[in-house]
Amino acid sequence: MALFDVQLAVLANQAMNYLASGKSPKRMGNAHPNIVPYQVFPARDGHLIIACGNDGQFAKLCGVLNIQDVAAHPDYLTNKDRVKHRDALAVLIGGLTGLRTRADLLAALEGVGVPAGPINSVADALHDPQAVHRGMIVELPHEGVKVGFIPSVRTPIMIDGEAMVAMLTSPNLGEME
Repeated sequence: MALFDVQLAVLANQAMNYLASGKSPKRMGNAHPNIVPYQVFPARDGHLIIACGNDGQFAKLCGVLNIQDVAAHPDYLTNKDRVKHRDALAVLIGGLTGLRTRADLLAALEGVGVPAGPINSVADALHDPQAVHRGMIVELPHEGVKVGFIPSVRTPIMIDGEAMVAMLTSPNLGEME
């Protein structure tokens, strides 16, 4: 695959928004241009993304945040309304999510079926239970270091169920092989 072709293909909804309207999308960070709320929100101890793909999920989010009346407000009743009032709604939701921990919010949202996920640091991602389960961190033997190995991230390529791991480290400075 050509990387240029792949990049155009992953534009997905942004490309379709342009093709349908003739208007180039503006930068929105991690917010979704057509679905609200579907973006990153602060928590007391980090960030998470909340992805309400329909009106029912939005109502459930409002329940978790104890603002049930907002789900029935004319400015937020449908996704079309929420897109129109995106900025005010994001401020409201962010003010409430910022009062709670990420783990508390994620558990509460999962409990009611609202898609959400943590925004991980690199350390969080590398030590995530799924990364550990998948064996993504490997220790490569190396004679030139005190501990005898160099930790590394393996390639995600799997062949016949086997992880592909290059068992050689990069050569030392000046080393030919």
